[in-house]
Amino acid sequence: MSEVEAAIRAAAPRALAALVRRYDAFDQCEDSVQEALLEAFVRWRENGVPEQPIGWLISVATRRMMDGWRRDNARRQRELNDFLRAADPDPEDYHEDTDDTVRLLVLCCHPALTPASQIALTLRSVGGLTTAEVAAALLVGETTVAQRISRAKRQIAGARFELPTAEEYDVRLRAVLQVLYLIFNEGHTASAGSSLQRVDLADEALRITRLLHRSVGGSGEVTGLLALMILTHARRDARTGPGGSLIPADRQDRSRWYAGEIAEGTRLVEEALRAGAVGPYQLEAAIAAVHSEAESVETTDWIQIAGLYRLLERVDPSPMVTLGAAVAVAMTEGPGRRHRDRRRAGRRPVRR
Repeated sequence: MSEVEAAIRAAAPRALAALVRRYDAFDQCEDSVQEALLEAFVRWRENGVPEQPIGWLISVATRRMMDGWRRDNARRQRELNDFLRAADPDPEDYHEDTDDTVRLLVLCCHPALTPASQIALTLRSVGGLTTAEVAAALLVGETTVAQRISRAKRQIAGARFELPTAEEYDVRLRAVLQVLYLIFNEGHTASAGSSLQRVDLADEALRITRLLHRSVGGSGEVTGLLALMILTHARRDARTGPGGSLIPADRQDRSRWYAGEIAEGTRLVEEALRAGAVGPYQLEAAIAAVHSEAESVETTDWIQIAGLYRLLERVDPSPMVTLGAAVAVAMTEGPGRRHRDRRRAGRRPVRR
């Protein structure tokens, strides 16, 4: 990826978020930003990336949007001119530490949208991917993706561009994390296509999750999800053989795991567990960290993993969690121990 492409990819979601916050017109703002991105691609290649790329995009996109409003609302020209004088932004007024990405992400994961629409809109608007790139990432037709995005934008057209209230926050944040995890899992283990994993899609989910983590800071579950993604992604090169076939975890060459990423993920796990109430992403990340730090299956701290799974069963029970717990117990105390414990727990006391 060139310097210009990297700058555009990083600046686009923040510019879109700033415009949506200011004008509350998602569809029009997104169209205007897309036009600004095309202009940026040409100008920045000729003149270099500006000092404030986000401010540059906001300024150009705003002018494009105002031009559209002028064309569509000629009879309201006088009122519009008054509005322009008051609202036309100066790129110098935009501070690089101003980031509305979280608001944009929450809006893209609005509960009125289906999971498929949330994922497509998030990749397009927050990830900065084109419709064609989203279609390629999700392995579906470009027309289907375009329809999902268009329908999603219509559905949230009246939604307010703001963070949820305190009462809504946990539910909305949970939806955001679920969407990001779905995107990552599709990259980690593709549900369609000839390849087992889509590293580019997993990378994109990681990039967006890093943006979220940087914006919300001390959220234990956001930190936990980021740690879980990093620790899982660190094994990517060791997961497949020469023909693309899956290599089970106990047979993987651990020297091919990325040690730097494992160290980062482990540090984030420690940070996440200090954040207060423990949720499922924090516990899953802790389990992944114990696996990642072991030199082999035999030297893995299965007792600690079994304890973490017991906590996870209480917090977020599921068949996969139960299976993971059973494996951990079997590795520590033999395959029959968990079955015997359950029989004892369900046995009535003997009356004498």
